[in-house]
Amino acid sequence: MVAHYSAQECTIGSTLFSLYADILPLNAFSDRLKSWPLYVLPHHLVSRVVFKLTRIKSRHCARAISAFAKLFKVDMTEAAHESPADYESFNAFFTRELKPGLRPITPAANSIASPVDGCVSQLGPIKGEQIFQAKGRDYTALDLLGGRPEDAAAFTDGQFATLYLSPRDYHRIHMPVTGTLRSMHYVPGRLFSVAPHTVRVVPRLFARNERVVALFDTDAGKLAMVLVGAINVAAIETVWAGLITPPNSRKIVYRDYANSSATEETIKLEKGEEMGRFNMGSTVILLMEKGMQWDTALLEGRPVRMGESIGQFE
Repeated sequence: MVAHYSAQECTIGSTLFSLYADILPLNAFSDRLKSWPLYVLPHHLVSRVVFKLTRIKSRHCARAISAFAKLFKVDMTEAAHESPADYESFNAFFTRELKPGLRPITPAANSIASPVDGCVSQLGPIKGEQIFQAKGRDYTALDLLGGRPEDAAAFTDGQFATLYLSPRDYHRIHMPVTGTLRSMHYVPGRLFSVAPHTVRVVPRLFARNERVVALFDTDAGKLAMVLVGAINVAAIETVWAGLITPPNSRKIVYRDYANSSATEETIKLEKGEEMGRFNMGSTVILLMEKGMQWDTALLEGRPVRMGESIGQFE
């Protein structure tokens, strides 16, 4: 007898397969074993299929969400809508809101709030332009930000934090400090997984993947928020521009907000205010100027919650 599955069930099966590394033991050999197929996968094709399938409205959606939440230990009691039946599509569940007041924002004027729920992949000083990815793997701020020297210059010898969002996490992104948007640009690239095993194996991963770069002027100095795409991260949005990708482009697309026309409103976002979201999980990288320090308790692998203090600036 042949089993028949709904489109939504097939979607969840595909997603779970691509994310299997999050629940398997890790070592150097298995890192490479799990990562090498990503070099030959049609990243964008897979992700665009996921984009469409996760937006299907189906009566089977609640069952698929329940299975996913159970497997990845999603805490549905934190969600504004706790029942899987409340979501019309899998993507609506994945970009779910939290209950009001559940993530208080650190109140100190000089504190830096975590922009996401996730865990610390890496953080520390930018050594010249070099950003640490994993043991034996670095990339430059210039490459990460898309290649314009004027964008990278402010972060020479500054600080960086790489925050990874797992499948179970809340996937909206918030401001770590109050800031005025200076520019935003889309950088085309691959869509390698950003799971920890891939980060340890793929050279210059974050500077190779598709990403959205938002540059802000803040009381802490220049701030770059880099929203890194990954396989099955079929869409990245910001609150001011909506959906950035898809569609994807073959070239960098710049938008300058600092020199916008007088008819356009200045975009200023307060600390803790939502600035964007991932449709499926990925990574946010913060770049900041010299003169700030990360909290000493922040170590590789430490969980963080949106709004909690992760650092201070002078």
